[in-house]
Formats: sequence, structure tokens, C-alpha cells
Amino acid sequence: MLRVRRVGRRNAVKGEKPEGDLTVDLPIPAHFRCPISLDLMKDPVTLSTGITYDRQNIDAWLDAGNRTCPLTNQELKSLEQIPNHTIMRRIQDWCVQNSSLGVERIPTPRVPVAPAEVSAILSEVSNASRRGDLAGCCELVKKIGALGRDSERNRRCIVGDDTAASVLSATFESFASSSMENYMEGVDEILSMLVWMLPLDDEARSYLGSHASLRCMVWFLKSGNLAGRRNAILAVQELASSSNQRFLDRLMETEGLIEALVNPLKEPICPITTKASLVAIFHLVSSSPSPPPPEKMTASRFAEMGLFPLLLELLVDSDRSICERALGVLDGICGSEEGREKAYNHALTAPVLVRKILRVSDLATEYAVSCLSKLCKNYRGEDGGILVEALQMGAFQKVLVVLQVGCSERGKEKATDLLKLLNAYRERTECIDSMDFKHMKQPF
Repeated sequence: MLRVRRVGRRNAVKGEKPEGDLTVDLPIPAHFRCPISLDLMKDPVTLSTGITYDRQNIDAWLDAGNRTCPLTNQELKSLEQIPNHTIMRRIQDWCVQNSSLGVERIPTPRVPVAPAEVSAILSEVSNASRRGDLAGCCELVKKIGALGRDSERNRRCIVGDDTAASVLSATFESFASSSMENYMEGVDEILSMLVWMLPLDDEARSYLGSHASLRCMVWFLKSGNLAGRRNAILAVQELASSSNQRFLDRLMETEGLIEALVNPLKEPICPITTKASLVAIFHLVSSSPSPPPPEKMTASRFAEMGLFPLLLELLVDSDRSICERALGVLDGICGSEEGREKAYNHALTAPVLVRKILRVSDLATEYAVSCLSKLCKNYRGEDGGILVEALQMGAFQKVLVVLQVGCSERGKEKATDLLKLLNAYRERTECIDSMDFKHMKQPF
């Protein structure tokens, strides 16, 4: 039954409120129902067994890994779905005939793109790029993007093409190597489509990690709209997370990229971009290329840009995933002299780090202990400084618990080192409640 509301025309003309329950149960003809949901079909398609289903329902059945016809249980010889135009027209006619009862005509569904069609368009894109026909490339790229936005099925079809990521990445590099501003729509479209396809294969990354492509992404990070900046950050995160030192070196060498990664933390766009930016920065500060001069160290550069207070601010009130990422970046920054100097001069360093121990996750605890260990080990002041502050916040007791409940070998080593450093100052300090931040003056 299709429950619809009858149209009270006479009352509507007079402007009066209809009285009583005007809803009626309208029987749906059996051959208009989807055998899976028993609802009126909106996009009927026929399988190789000759049975017609609503496309959305049969897609869900096939996506679950089933390869049989739901009604007959026969094995499907082909997964091709043929639109049943005859049934569609009859359903639409039935809707029109019952429009007086409030039944709306179902619009004619768009035929989803086929894998062969996607492959053909991508081949045209590749050929146009080789010919240097970037204007043609731009139009073809926009066509693929429009198909992907048309439906989730189309998007899955595009993502499922084995050549899509490499062809689009190569085209992105071609646009970036020429007068990018003339093909900005195409560049923007490719960047958004590549985000659908993450993680990328090595070939796609090689195009996306070229000097020209990275300069283009810096432009998006600095001047693009919100969607463009989000997509560029996700692309940079993909390259930074690849464990390829060549990409990491190029990211660090690209002018303006490091500064552009800090901006989403200063002016957040959304949690996705915040996390992606933190992940990219984490891999950059944690990378270990051939030792550069101290002043060229990535961790030092991030520290000089004011990243340390931004991270502490994030840690005060953020969810688990952001806390873990922020602490990971802090741990990397504290490996540099400039980073430690920023930490020693910030009033919230010890309180925030101690508070995060045993409060967020095992990974967050390990990072927090590692940060404190690096800071305490390298502190050169005679007053105890960071060590005394950490003790006052209850660090000694917390780190003891960390060792008791168990942690990784690396975490155990850091915790043991930290306890030894703190133990030398225990008699000089009086422990206070590490949760009481009211007496602290926050600098941000």
C-alpha cells in the first residue's frame, strides 16, 4: 500500500483547513513493486535472470558481495543492469493517473555511467594531454567530475577504474606546468576527484609529488576556496604519509608549503582539514633525511612559525584523534632546540602534557611522556624549571602508573628516563592537583 494524502480542493480554494483524516491507502500494482523492498520502483532495472528490481536495492544487494538473483536464487551470468523503460513509463503513467490523490510523478532516472564509458573518457583525457590540448582536457575533466557528482554509483565506477588516478594526476601536473590560471576549473576538478580515490598508487603520487604539482597545491592552500584548500591539504597528507623520503624532501623544499600547512591550525576550516594538516606536519617533523644544518631542520621551522602554542591550544579541548596527532607533532618539535625553547617559555607546557597522560589513549600517553622526557633531559637551568612544574602537576605518580599498567618498549624506555630525571627534584616540590588550571594565565 502507498499511503498518500488526498487533495481537498474545495477547502483549499476557500482557504479553510481540511477536516478529518484525508490520507488513503492506495494499492500499488504488484509488477510496480521491487521484489526486495516491496516498494514502488523509482529506477527499475532488469538482471540477466529477467527479474526487474529497483536499482538502489539491487545495487545494495550486489555491493554486499551477493552474485545471485534475490528472487530466483539463480547465479547471475552478468552483473549488467538493463534499464526497464517499459515498466518505468507505466509507473509514471500510473502516478499521473493518481495525481488527484497526491501521488507525485517519479522523474525519469538518469542512466548511470558504464565502466567502458569512463575508460573511454579517461583515454581521451590522456590523448588530449599528450597532444598539448589542455583546453580539451579541461572540458573532459569537468565532464568526468559532473558524472561523479551525479550519483554515488557513478563515483564508484570512476574510482574503480584502475587508470583513473594516474591519468588525472598526470593531467594535474600538465595543468600545473602551464598557465594554471587558464585551466583553474580543470585543476580544481581533478583535485576534488583525486580525494575520492585516496589512497593513491605510486604512479599517481609521482605526478602529484612533482615540483610543479606541489607549487599548484600551495596556491590552493593559500588562495583557493574552502573546498579547494581542504582537497589540497588531503593531497599533501597523502604524499607526506607515503613514507617516501623523496616526497618529504620535495614538500620541505617547496616554497610556502610549510607555512600553508600551519594556516588551517590558525584558522580552522573543519576537523578533516585540521587532522590532515597535523598528519602531514607529523610526517615532516618526524622524517629523517641526511642531517641538514640545524637552522634548516623542519621541526625548527615549524617552531619558529608559532606552531607550539597552536598545538597546546588544540590539546586543551579537542577530541581523541586530534589530541593524538597534536601530541605526535609536539613530540617531533621538541626534538629541536628551537622547539624546546618555545616549550620552556610557555606557561601551559607542563600542565597540558601532564594532564594528557592516561587521559586520552595509550598513544597519546606515549607521546606526552616522550615530550616531557625530551624537555626534562635537555633543560639546563639550575632552578629545575620544567621538571619542578611537571612534579607539581603530579607527573611522577602518573608516569609510575604508566609503567604499572604497561606500555610499548619505546614508551617504557621514555617513562623510565623521565622518572629518573624527576626523582632528583622530588624533595624540592609539593604536588598539586594537575587538573586545576584556574591559577594559570593562558597566553592564547
